[in-house]
This record gives sequence, C-alpha cells and structure tokens, in this order.
Amino acid sequence: MSHRFNEFSFQPEIKAVIEQLKFQTPTPIQQQVIRPVLKGTSVIGQSHTGSGKTHAYLLPLFNQLDATKREVKLVLTAPTRELARQIYDEVRKVIDYAGMQGTWIAKLLVGGTDKQKMMDKLKEPPHIIVGTPGRILDMVQEEAISIYSASSFVIDEADLMLELGFIREVDQLLLRIDETIQILAFSATIPQQLEQFYRKYLENPLHVKIDDQLAPEKMEHVMVPIRHREASDLIIDISKTMHPYISIIFANGKDEADNLTASLQQKGLDVGVIHGGLSPRERKRTLKDIQNLRYQYIVATDLASRGIDIKGVSHVINARLPKEEDFYLHRAGRTARAGMEGTVISLYDEHDHHLLEKLKQKGLSFSFREVKDGEWKEAKAWNERKNRQKTDSSTDSEAWKKVKKPKKVKPGYKKKMKNDQAKIKKQMASKSNKRRK
Repeated sequence: MSHRFNEFSFQPEIKAVIEQLKFQTPTPIQQQVIRPVLKGTSVIGQSHTGSGKTHAYLLPLFNQLDATKREVKLVLTAPTRELARQIYDEVRKVIDYAGMQGTWIAKLLVGGTDKQKMMDKLKEPPHIIVGTPGRILDMVQEEAISIYSASSFVIDEADLMLELGFIREVDQLLLRIDETIQILAFSATIPQQLEQFYRKYLENPLHVKIDDQLAPEKMEHVMVPIRHREASDLIIDISKTMHPYISIIFANGKDEADNLTASLQQKGLDVGVIHGGLSPRERKRTLKDIQNLRYQYIVATDLASRGIDIKGVSHVINARLPKEEDFYLHRAGRTARAGMEGTVISLYDEHDHHLLEKLKQKGLSFSFREVKDGEWKEAKAWNERKNRQKTDSSTDSEAWKKVKKPKKVKPGYKKKMKNDQAKIKKQMASKSNKRRK
C-alpha cells in the first residue's frame, strides 16, 4: 500500500480492501474527498468518468459503517440499472475483501425484477441499499423498508439523474431521511437546476472539482474538418487507419445515433448502439455483446454512455462535437484510463470554432488532419485562415498609411496609389521575412 493511502485513518478491514484492489496511489478525487467523508462532511464532487470517484466514497463510508443494528445506514443511488449494478458489484467486493460477509449486508434495488420477491427479501433490513431512486422510493412507499436511519446518502451521476428526470424521486427520498444526514453528490457537470437542488439539501458542503483528468501526455486530440461530407463516410475512412481495441462513436441524441448506426452498418462497419431509447431487453443484449467484445465500434449518446463502464476504450470518435466543453472532456475521459494511452478524433465545422477556443483555453492542444488514400495527412488549423486574414488586413492598413497622397488630383490617381500601396506592402513583407531568418 502506498504511503499516501497510509495517511488516511482507515480501519484494518479497509486497508485489506485497498491491498486486494491493488490500489497504489489515490487519484486526485480520492485525495480530496476521502478525508472529508471520513469526518462526516457533505461533499459535491465534480469529476469525469474514470476518476476513481466510486471508491472515493465507498472506502470512507464503509470505514465508518456501524453494523451493530440491522437498519439502513448507507443509501447509494444511481440513475440507471446498469450503473447501480456496477456500484453494487464494487460494494460486494469491498465486503468480500474486508472479510465481512454476513456482517455487512447489502441489497440491490432496481426495476425489472419481481417486486413482491424484493419486498420479501427486505423483511430484515440491510445496512447498505444500492439502487435506482424510483425503485428505492417504491419500496419506501410500500413500507417494505425505512431509510430514516441512514447516516449517508450518495447521489452518483447527479447531472444524469437530473437529465433523465429522476431528481424528483431523489427529492422524495431525501424528505424521508433525517435532515442531519451526510449527502455526497457526484457528477461531471453541474447545470443550474442541479445547483438549486444542492442549495436546498446541502448545508455548507465541500465542493471538489477535478480538472486534470485528461493526462495530455497519454491522450491525443485530433480534429478532422467535415467540409460538407457525410459523417459516416468520414468515419469509414478513419476506421481504415486505426485498429482500436474498442472505439466509442459519440452522437448528439438518440435519432442521430440510430441514423449514424444504420449508415455505418450499410457501409460495412459492424457497430453496436447504446442510447436511452432502447428497450430494457435490447439494452441488456447490447451491453452483453459489448462485454463479450463482439463490437470494436459502439455508437453512443452522452447520457447512455454515462450509465455503463466500457473497459478498454482506445479511441473516442465525435461524429459531432457537443455544445459544451464539459461534455467534450467527459467523452474524452472514456479513453486513456488506468495509465493507458488514448486518442480522441473529432469531426468539426465552422460552428464548432467557439468550443475549440474554449478547450484551447483549458490547455488542450489539437492536431489537425485529413484522411486521404487510407493515410493521415496534416491539415490547416481551424483558425489559421482567420489569423492570416487578420494579418493581411493589418499589413494593408499599415501600407496605406505610408502611401503619399497627391496634392493635386490627376486622372488615374487612385490606380497609382493602389500600386504604391502594393509595392510598400511587398517591401514590408520582405523585411519581415528577413527578420525571421
């Protein structure tokens, strides 16, 4: 175990968990969140996928878990069944690695399972509940379980919770809990509505924001101009230049994802698709196919991709860039994880220049390329033409200032002045080139 993990006041059981998980060094979010959670502080954590936030709250919460009474102590909520199951799997690992089987009891509460059987299993309350807000609220309203005794409440992927309309259920759950409860909310972005929700329930929370998730030395950002071409044609060309382990192709919305998938399949690329519009059965089948590595390419929407953990993503392709930089950072964060390298390839047009400028201000650097004859070729940067136009305009202005105005106007004087301006401009350019050499 690393020196820095030793700095935390963990019980021997949690130290054993860390050793078996083979954690070497706390991630930035873990470094900033673990100690406050151990003290019982409410926290708003803002970080991108792959930042280690699940264990940032699981380790300290289990460290403080009082299992002397059979009553609910921890409530862990997630917006999708898949994400809830992933968190539950990590909870089971913590219990097993700590050697606390039969002492710490956890239950998974998600939809798509028999309601009566679930109620029967809750006759003896667990210490830890993991689930979707709707199903947990359902069990509370049926009086199958009480959560008033909970000491900590986690809202994972809170912005996705808001987007999918589940924040109302979270609101209803928090009304049924002791108002002194510790609340831990994690998300990649914090929209205005979410800020209002936080103000309602969190009193003086610690706000932790992690911006350094993109490890520039491990990640390459490539920009490819669309130039009125079909995104699917460009992606087919790009696919011929790379051999991904898994590549996620991001689309802006369900319809765009479906249309892009159909077009890519028609052009011969075997792709899977995952978005919120799929039925539970379709979603489950697709996820199984992804886990079994049937697909190298997966078309996804921002929201759907947040609810699943796809391991081994070597490439991210943005069929369209998102409107906000936080969503770009989140997409990029799906690759270059666990010390691996990754590539983000984005198709862009003139409407994306504002976003690129914002990302550049955040310290990201891009390479601009085209695909020709199955090979990458260097391309001009999006702002190169704009900068050249600014320089030309400035030189024009300076040259005009140096042109002598005739005292008496004669026929053809405008043409003569224009010729003089062109000569002066040429001389200025020549001097400038000499200085550079």
